[in-house]
Amino acid sequence: MTPITRTTTHPQPGTARTPRMATAADWIAHFQRNADGHLTPEELIPTGAPSPMDARTRRAFVRSFQRFALGESGDGAHLLRMATDAGDPVYTHALALLVQEERKHAALFLRALDHLDAPALPEHWTDAAFTRLRHLIGLRTEISLFLIAETVATGYFHALADNAPDPALRALGQRIAADERDHVRFQVDRLRTGFRDTPAPLRALVGAAWTVVAAGAATVIVVDHRAALRACGIAPGAYWREAMQGFAAAARSALRDPRAPLLGPTGTGHGMTGG
Repeated sequence: MTPITRTTTHPQPGTARTPRMATAADWIAHFQRNADGHLTPEELIPTGAPSPMDARTRRAFVRSFQRFALGESGDGAHLLRMATDAGDPVYTHALALLVQEERKHAALFLRALDHLDAPALPEHWTDAAFTRLRHLIGLRTEISLFLIAETVATGYFHALADNAPDPALRALGQRIAADERDHVRFQVDRLRTGFRDTPAPLRALVGAAWTVVAAGAATVIVVDHRAALRACGIAPGAYWREAMQGFAAAARSALRDPRAPLLGPTGTGHGMTGG
C-alpha cells in the first residue's frame, strides 16, 4: 500500500550552513508568496472538466468534501481576537494569513463539489461540536486543537494527491497537502514558544491529553471519510494508525524540547524532530 503521509527530510550535520532562527516575519513572507502564487479554484479545477468516476465513487467524495468544506470555512475571528489580545501583532498578522489560506481551501472543496455536481452542506454536527469546543478555551489550547486537526487530516490530502481517481481531485490534494505541511510547522513553532517555560512533567500531561483528542479526531476522519479513503486505496485502519503517527511526531516536536530552534517554513533548514 502506498504510504499516506510524508516524512520530513532532516539536514545532515556538516553538509549545510547552520540555519538561522525562524521568525513570524518568515511566516508572513511565506504565506504572502503562497497568496501570490496559488492558482484560483477555477484555474485548478476548470469549468466543464469531466469527472471519470462512477456514481458510487462520486458519492463517496461528495460526502467527504461536504464535510471538509465546512471544516475549512471557519472565519477564524475568535482565534484572531485571542491572538490580538496576546499582544504579538507580527504573529497575529501571520496567523491571519494562515486563516485566509484555510478559507481558500474551503473554496477549493466547494469548487470540487461543483465539479461533482453536488451542493455544499449548511452544517454538520462534527464541525459544530469542534467549533463550540474551540470557543470555550484559550489561545494556546485552540492552537493545540488546530495542530491536532491538521495532523490527523494531512494523510487524507496526500491520499487524494497520490491516488484519487480523478485528476481534478489529485490537483486539489496536491495543493492542500503542500499548504498543510507548513500549517503544521507554523503551529509547532507557536506551541514551542508557548510551552517554553512549562515544566517537563506538565508538558507530558499535556501530550497525553492531546493524544486522547487526536485519537477521537482520527476516528471521526475514518468514519466520516472511509468511502473516499477506500476509493483512494487506503484502508481506514491503516489511515488511523498513520494519522496517529503523524500527530505523535508533531506533538513531540512541539513539546519535548520547546527551547529547540523554531522550524519556520519548509526549506528554512530546520527539520521537525521529536527532540
